[in-house]
Amino acid sequence: MNAFHEKIAAIGVVPVIKLNHPQRDAAPLAKALCAGGLPVAEVTFRAAGAAKAISIMRETCPEMLVGAGTVLTVAQIEEAHAAGASFIVSPGFSAKLAEKCRNLGLPYFPGCTTPTEYQMALEFDLEVLKFFPAEQSGGLAKIKAMSAPFPMFKIMPTGGINLKNLKEYLSCPVIAACGGSYMVTADLIDGQKFDEITALCRQSAEIVQEVRHHG
Repeated sequence: MNAFHEKIAAIGVVPVIKLNHPQRDAAPLAKALCAGGLPVAEVTFRAAGAAKAISIMRETCPEMLVGAGTVLTVAQIEEAHAAGASFIVSPGFSAKLAEKCRNLGLPYFPGCTTPTEYQMALEFDLEVLKFFPAEQSGGLAKIKAMSAPFPMFKIMPTGGINLKNLKEYLSCPVIAACGGSYMVTADLIDGQKFDEITALCRQSAEIVQEVRHHG
């Protein structure tokens, strides 16, 4: 894996965030994630103001890896890039988006769950794929089955992952990191429960440490 993918894999869990009030919540949320040992965020373009949220998080915690999620168009990549996003995630695979990311030198994590999509990703020399929606698409059993013909990929499953199944996912050598929103739910963010967010991040980081560093 390249240096950027290694960084994400070392953190192990990527919070997937939808921010309804970026001006109010982006800075304290960035601090809460970093305090909990997860200095990374995938800010989804499902909410307006995602680019603003990315730039605020980058300013607040410069050491953080802040990327854009649910990216569907080339225009969104440009917007995210201008805001300082360091990676791009899309729910499905798009050759057009892959091409744009390659031209900008941005890591691209497309959502892939079928052999056809894996094969398309291979043509762009991608290394890490987002497997989305993970639980609904067959979970770990399918990820393992898919890695037989495609051993060159590491996987970042997202969708249905929580503290109950995180350890099981991370224990699989094919998994680079897991995406999740359980530590950044709308209830936690809108309720300004940043201490709880930090606590959930810390629990997640502890599971990563336990799985990755203690065999």
